[in-house]
Amino acid sequence: MKKKIIAVMISLMLTASLAGCSGEISNDYITITQYKDLEVPQVESTEVTEEKIENVINSNLELAATKESVTDRAAQEGDTVNMDYTGTIEGVAFEGGTASGATIELGENSGYIGATGDYEGFADQIVGHSTGEEFDITVQFPEDYTAEMAGKVADFHIKINEIYQMKTPELTDEWVQENSEESKTVEEYKKEIKKQLEEENTESVDGELENAVMEVFLEKVEVKKYPKDAVEEQVQEVKEYYTSIAGAYGMEFGDFLANYMNGMTEEEFNEQAEKAAQNTVKRNEAVKLLAEKKHLEPSEEEYEKEIEKYAEDAGAADVEAFKEQYGEDSLKLAILTEKVAEYLADNCIQVESSDTEAAE
Repeated sequence: MKKKIIAVMISLMLTASLAGCSGEISNDYITITQYKDLEVPQVESTEVTEEKIENVINSNLELAATKESVTDRAAQEGDTVNMDYTGTIEGVAFEGGTASGATIELGENSGYIGATGDYEGFADQIVGHSTGEEFDITVQFPEDYTAEMAGKVADFHIKINEIYQMKTPELTDEWVQENSEESKTVEEYKKEIKKQLEEENTESVDGELENAVMEVFLEKVEVKKYPKDAVEEQVQEVKEYYTSIAGAYGMEFGDFLANYMNGMTEEEFNEQAEKAAQNTVKRNEAVKLLAEKKHLEPSEEEYEKEIEKYAEDAGAADVEAFKEQYGEDSLKLAILTEKVAEYLADNCIQVESSDTEAAE
């Protein structure tokens, strides 16, 4: 999706970049030494093969699969079973050992405890039982399980609520007519999927090129000074963002960093936040300066249309609430950054990887 960077930009933890051209432009804060003819590695598109088309179609068919209850036989491998179970170890219930309405797909990769030592796996012992039946099984947790459960033997009382199979429909003209807004036949549907893949491929190539040229562009931007309080404001936003996440986890900020940020200390966090903020301000100033000099800034009407697209892509029905959530200025900056990235990509030079490596 081309509207890819809203959340990342707003979180301000990106080290984003822009791309450039020959000629030098500057203002009180930065100098852009080049913004055209920037050399970036050639971005190759991938071929849309028949295999890829078939894979997408098969995935779509699987998503349309319907549930068919099994009532005339016992559970067998390949079935899905809905069940209630209660687990105990030496007669005592344990955390995570009880569930109602749990589902299990019977087979090797059931996601439940497998066979260990003298004990059969959880799924293996459900095979052969019927809907409504209650029974007991015994399993052994593997040695590489959690420390408190590793190697322990557990008993489970199980009640089967339902046995069913997921039936994947066949690809027919009738199915196509019911599930596609564009196609009426299987052949038309294959062409529709091919077109979708080609559009996605083009969008992916464009995005990769824009990201690459933006990285090169930032290397051509020299900072004279940062706008007053700009870096500090960005750092504060970053801190508030991660502090709110810590609060959502019910944790103190330092504990959150230790547990979810690879053991980072608050000092290390502050250092990284400062660097990220500087990069963000540098990028933003470069975007605004190049947009001004090359007359790239959208009109208010264009901004509004793009924000509506952003909201739609994010699944937000209320555009005004979306603006309130992310900030209209931040959304406009994201849109402006896209415009500048597109300009830079249109004016860069793509070269073979070996050529760029030799130039370095």
